[in-house]
Amino acid sequence: MIPYWMSRTQLMLGDAPMEQLMTKNVLVIGLGGVGAICAEMIVRAGVGKITIVDNDRVDASNINRQIQALHSTVDMSKAKVLSARLLDINPNLQLTAHEMYIKEEITTNLLESAPWDYVVDCIDTLSSKVFLISQCLDMKLPIVSSMGAGGKLDPSQIMVTDISKTYVCNLARYVRKRLQSLGVKKGLKVVFSPEKADQDKIIVTEKAFPKKSIIGTLSYMPAMFGCTVASVVIRDLMATD
Repeated sequence: MIPYWMSRTQLMLGDAPMEQLMTKNVLVIGLGGVGAICAEMIVRAGVGKITIVDNDRVDASNINRQIQALHSTVDMSKAKVLSARLLDINPNLQLTAHEMYIKEEITTNLLESAPWDYVVDCIDTLSSKVFLISQCLDMKLPIVSSMGAGGKLDPSQIMVTDISKTYVCNLARYVRKRLQSLGVKKGLKVVFSPEKADQDKIIVTEKAFPKKSIIGTLSYMPAMFGCTVASVVIRDLMATD
């Protein structure tokens, strides 16, 4: 039975697609500005089972853009804060939250732990990101990957395309090179923007660990990326049934 809170989505999609979404199992890795809003939009759309993964804690500097970041949640686990929010949206949600940093063996074990209908990559760290992508492609798991939202102003430039067709975006360029070294040139669906980031808005600092730099970010851009990624997941899940 489709609950009343889903009635507007039901009106939009119809009964059968709605019932299908309620059976789907999605994995979202990375719960920053892009990943957290993406996970929320996936749950609000009616997906009935989700696993979220992030080892980070809320920092005051996250408040400008991350949906679970408030003054009241500073220093709290991003995964735990988001879990409470998602269950408040859908009390019947089958939710698993992992507070862990994604490394190679952990990634493999996680991907093998369930029959995933879709995997969402919102990881910032390049090595972990590329390993997850390559594992999903090897295992033929549906995956969508978010490229860089930082340093950008114009949401109208956000695009959904294959990794082989990306340009300008530095993160996409690094991902392309790493994947090409693994023999992968195409076949990865990504969300990216060709808007050129202002290099003056990037600072190299140890505070960015495990990344090397911090980049200026506006409130709405990561959210726009996250919503776009979520739209890819929902549309693809409906197209497969």
